Amino acid sequence: MRCCSSGQRALSELFPGFDQDLAQAGAVPLRVGLDVRMERQGLRSLPQRDLGWFSYAVSRPTIERAVRQRWKAARTPPLRQRCRVQEVLASPNGEAVTGVRYENGNGATETIAADLVVDASGRGALTLALLQSIGRPLPEETTIGIDLGYATCIFDIPDDASTDWKGIMTFGQAPQNSRGGLMLPLEGNRWMATIGGRHGDVPSGDAEGFLTYAKALRTPTIYNAISHAKRLDGVARYGFPESVRRHFERLDYFPRGLLPIGDAICRFNPVYGQGMSVAAQEACLLQRLLAETRGRQQSNRRAGADFLHRGAAVDRDPMVCGHTRLRVSRYAGATSGGF
Repeated sequence: MRCCSSGQRALSELFPGFDQDLAQAGAVPLRVGLDVRMERQGLRSLPQRDLGWFSYAVSRPTIERAVRQRWKAARTPPLRQRCRVQEVLASPNGEAVTGVRYENGNGATETIAADLVVDASGRGALTLALLQSIGRPLPEETTIGIDLGYATCIFDIPDDASTDWKGIMTFGQAPQNSRGGLMLPLEGNRWMATIGGRHGDVPSGDAEGFLTYAKALRTPTIYNAISHAKRLDGVARYGFPESVRRHFERLDYFPRGLLPIGDAICRFNPVYGQGMSVAAQEACLLQRLLAETRGRQQSNRRAGADFLHRGAAVDRDPMVCGHTRLRVSRYAGATSGGF
């Protein structure tokens, strides 16, 4: 995957020096306009131009490892390893959150008190479940049908690989077919190749089918690159029916101290690689709001509602970031794998 410039800037705001962490971990720098070959309909490839800035191509586990190491070094708040949040807890009248219940690494159930709970559980099931449990309506949703299916495989970069490009983006012959592909370098001298299409025209989950689909792309560049490359793992498939945005800011009532974030608010078409970058920018916005309200009574509980309304007003501004480190005395961040 590619660490987009907006997400890279946001992570560097949250963790100064984060881009150096990626470089030290082996992330591959990509000069925008020059290192990634763009093969669009009507053109064999777009002219390559160095646009004067770069991003990193790096695997998601490496990005998450770098974030975790930075967070652990800050020690505020501490990480609770190997935990899975089961539900968000609220006061008897449902007006405010009081903490979370979770399963620890030994399988036992525990609770932790918090006046601010950030639901980063992906699809937001924890927030929706809480609203249902207290008899409150769920948010309205705006959806855009995608019906996208794709498959990804990792390859070793051969010694005789082309030196004219580091990555490839191939687009289909619209509207006749939707097949396209993206291949980028990863740390460890690897390629991550992703190919796919829409409305059922998707690759199979086996290696032979992956190559057959790649061979049928509008241009042969990706197939020629991987046809004799060493495959390093199996084929991973994924389907994405629609992009979804939940309008929490339109609810007349929302529990104080509860904040859905990232995919819990909006799930993007993965083709554009926006999800992690938007989540990082949302974290910057939350940091800014907490800095603005620090010292006020119940500031943490107010931050959730302020975030949802402020975020709705500035969701098209990619530069909304704060500069003060996040420090909250009692905080629980709920994720699908721990908090």
